[in-house]
Amino acid sequence: MGDIPIGAKGAETLTIAREHTVASHDPRMPEVFATPMMIYLMETTAADLVAPFLPEGWITVGVHVDVRHLAATPVGATVIATATVTAVDANTITFAVEAHDGIEKIGEGTHTRAKVELARFIKRMLRKVTQSGSPLEQHYAEPLDPS
Repeated sequence: MGDIPIGAKGAETLTIAREHTVASHDPRMPEVFATPMMIYLMETTAADLVAPFLPEGWITVGVHVDVRHLAATPVGATVIATATVTAVDANTITFAVEAHDGIEKIGEGTHTRAKVELARFIKRMLRKVTQSGSPLEQHYAEPLDPS
């Protein structure tokens, strides 16, 4: 694996649409950027930042999130999420994450991702699908090999 530099920083933007709001899931709620969507944007920003440093066939998966949602953001606003690498060890990468809506900071916290070999990860997940009798088995084109 390539060395992931401490201090590396990435950013991604999202223009908030109704589908990103809590109201899209619960009509009793206001049309503001949903906390899970903000966290998702932070996570994908972090994942995309370190992807170029990983060997072929490796990805990162989120293993810890500690985020505060500080302010509401309306539909139409553009949110910028940033992720900055703060620590790297043999198995994980930790990030400081923030989100800003052009007016104020709307979220901040930390996020940790684990480095995993995709084929091994899928093989392990497929064992669970087979063992549980999950209907997900029908979504995989190749027969499942739980070995």
